Amino acid sequence: MPFNLPAPFASAADVPDAVWAAIRSAARAGDDLSIAVAKPWRDLFAPLCRPDFVLGQLGQSLDGRIATPAGHSHYINGPKAIVHLHRLRALADAVVVGIGTAIADDPMLTVRHVEGKNPARIVIDPTGRLPAAAKSLTPDGTRRCILTKANHQLDVADDIEIIPIRVGDQGKFDPVDLIAALNGLGFRRILVEGGAATLSAFLAAGCLDRLHLVVAPLIIGSGQIGLALPPIEKLDAAIRPPTGIYQLGSDVLFDCALSQS
Repeated sequence: MPFNLPAPFASAADVPDAVWAAIRSAARAGDDLSIAVAKPWRDLFAPLCRPDFVLGQLGQSLDGRIATPAGHSHYINGPKAIVHLHRLRALADAVVVGIGTAIADDPMLTVRHVEGKNPARIVIDPTGRLPAAAKSLTPDGTRRCILTKANHQLDVADDIEIIPIRVGDQGKFDPVDLIAALNGLGFRRILVEGGAATLSAFLAAGCLDRLHLVVAPLIIGSGQIGLALPPIEKLDAAIRPPTGIYQLGSDVLFDCALSQS
């Protein structure tokens, strides 16, 4: 299937204040984004103004790395890509990270670089490894949830929601179960932000409606790979989504439509 190539690449980085306000208003109402919002912002953000979506986001180097062998990753992508990530958070009800990312990066998961409301912060933590001092648990009026295996006791503040989830034989969640649990909590727009194993699991399970893959002009040459899926024998089985391509400063954003919705 051919790429949907703007010619030249459309810049999605600098969103005017009035445009961003219109995007957030459409998202709050669950409406289609008005045709009054010009390209490329309408094409890029319209799917994220709908009432339901599961969006994956990943930033990587040209050679598909998300960190050095030592785990250093700050920052592979440039400042405009970071702003774009914060816009995605502002359009989501909840942002999800796995325990590896929560410990290694200790992300705040806020929208401090853009106007908007912080999403609920969700950490997948099957065995209770998340430190009580983690930034994602900071009390700031935003809902904070930990998904953990049933009957697992966590020593966290009383206002943090503990959500029991079935864990499989390999000690991992089924992404389908996880999305159902989040929907049951009222979260309909879900941003899966990391890390690599978590995002790969959602992609392999067919649970992502869209994937925003941001590629930086950087070759690391070794280190952690961003996406790792079950092996295939022939390219006929490869995922070939319709894809829009946008510029975010020096980075390139691939907006992959993985579902028909």
